Amino acid sequence: MKIFAKIRFYWGAFVISFIVAVLMIPAIMLFPKYKGPIMHYLNKVSMFLMGAKVSQEGELDTNADMFVLNHQGIIDIVGFEALQNHHVKWVAKKELFDATWFGNLLRYGDMISLDRGNKVGLIKLLKDVKKNVEEGKRAIAIFPEGTRAKDQTILPFKQGTNMIAKKLKLNVQPVVITGSKWVLNEHDKTGHNGTVHYQFLPTIDVSKADDNWFDTLHEEMQKAVDDEYTHHHRSR
Repeated sequence: MKIFAKIRFYWGAFVISFIVAVLMIPAIMLFPKYKGPIMHYLNKVSMFLMGAKVSQEGELDTNADMFVLNHQGIIDIVGFEALQNHHVKWVAKKELFDATWFGNLLRYGDMISLDRGNKVGLIKLLKDVKKNVEEGKRAIAIFPEGTRAKDQTILPFKQGTNMIAKKLKLNVQPVVITGSKWVLNEHDKTGHNGTVHYQFLPTIDVSKADDNWFDTLHEEMQKAVDDEYTHHHRSR
């Protein structure tokens, strides 16, 4: 019934907010050397309390410099962190860094801020990614759609991701996410028991790829989304 789906949504929102504000932020502030394991473990707890699971198809490439993911909502991030132990650095819009709770999580988690309304923001993003790659510590995770899609169609990718990957000659691994909107739908404010599926596609060495690699990547991710729906009835 829809009323229960509404209740599950607000329960899920409460679980995520509570764990982030009361447990995760204080923990990574007190134990910064262990912020990766802390975030992975507490995101697993969040998924468990929400009655959600994660599933993986394909292998995460530990040599990838950047993960490119389609985006539906915050569960995309919670599930990805719960799924694996590879400590990544998320790119988030600047406005989120100004939020009361999640802003602190992004700042103390050493995430990367992107000012989408400023051309200088792209230059800063390039410098931040370059520094991160040169240090070789953490891969970058980015949503090239730039916003949360409402249906099955993957929105056009922002060209900033393409420019950075070409400029820095990155190894880019696409990740297709399905099922997250069923678990927590931020548009309709509904929630359900379910599994968020992460499909890791082959890594692309951008230094060896043709000029159309970014368009091809979009097409391949859209095909994977469509195949999931056709064969497994799983929407984004």
